Amino acid sequence: MKLLTYSKEKIVSCGVLTDAGIVDIPSALRHRSGQAWEGPDAPGTIKEILERGPACLAQIAELAGSAKDVISLDSVRLCAPIPRPGKVLALAGNYAEHIKEAGMKLGLSDSPRVTTVPRPFIMPATAVANPGDEIPWPVYSETIDYEIELAVVIGRKAKAVATENAPEIIGGYTIVNDVSARTVTFVKNRAKRPWDEFYDWLNGKWADGFCPMGPYLLTADEIDDVQDLDMTLSVNGEVRQNANTSQMIHPVAQIVSFLSHLMTLEPGDVIATGTPSGVGMATGNFLKAGDRIDATIENLGTLTNTLGPRPEKFYEPLV
Repeated sequence: MKLLTYSKEKIVSCGVLTDAGIVDIPSALRHRSGQAWEGPDAPGTIKEILERGPACLAQIAELAGSAKDVISLDSVRLCAPIPRPGKVLALAGNYAEHIKEAGMKLGLSDSPRVTTVPRPFIMPATAVANPGDEIPWPVYSETIDYEIELAVVIGRKAKAVATENAPEIIGGYTIVNDVSARTVTFVKNRAKRPWDEFYDWLNGKWADGFCPMGPYLLTADEIDDVQDLDMTLSVNGEVRQNANTSQMIHPVAQIVSFLSHLMTLEPGDVIATGTPSGVGMATGNFLKAGDRIDATIENLGTLTNTLGPRPEKFYEPLV
């Protein structure tokens, strides 16, 4: 199923995207078979659906196949499938060619899949942006980059899951553009300290709207092989990234298992699994104000956003 979050007439709801249009989940469940919904309130968000588990998903799938009332996709504004995830996690350096184009700064062993582990970092929920949103250009960076990434959405609470069991806790998949500020303006007049370069990189991931997500969540049962999905990112129609998820150093199941040993994973948590080569950092061809970024992953649709205007004044706290 294609589960989406949308806004219509200032009301946010969730639905199933079908060939005929959107089936609104809360209203369809309340009036199933012409009868009022019995039991707990009908789920109003995708996160609530995931929290209720497989039985709820099965019920929604049945509704989607029989519902007569649909909403036109053109009449709504799409939101990120999980607008406020409990955790947004992401991986640094999970495609070998991307590590190479970055000048090997992230390091690449001869056999990274068997001699290294994933390198995760966390982003605030305020970084999440909707499909179609204008990405704000932050006041602390003059260079803005793009990164297409397959995102995993956790389906049930789990801790210390074995790699072979990791697929069982995945609720679905979506697209993330891990937008990156490649430089920081607050380096000006700063005394040199160990780790500053690392933290500058990390700060570059946290800006508002720097994690556009969508256009929908595709439930995990719809993907035959998550390690064989084509992915393409274009800027103003020019293809910049063209890869396949088979090129990941650490595959999805290993990533999920590793993270579950570091922390409890909960329904609605989002994990961005790293970006392939072709980013602007490699060529100096960074994003410009007004650029349109289209991120497409096989079976998951296209996530489209634009970059907002360049700030007139940048943040320089030590001047």
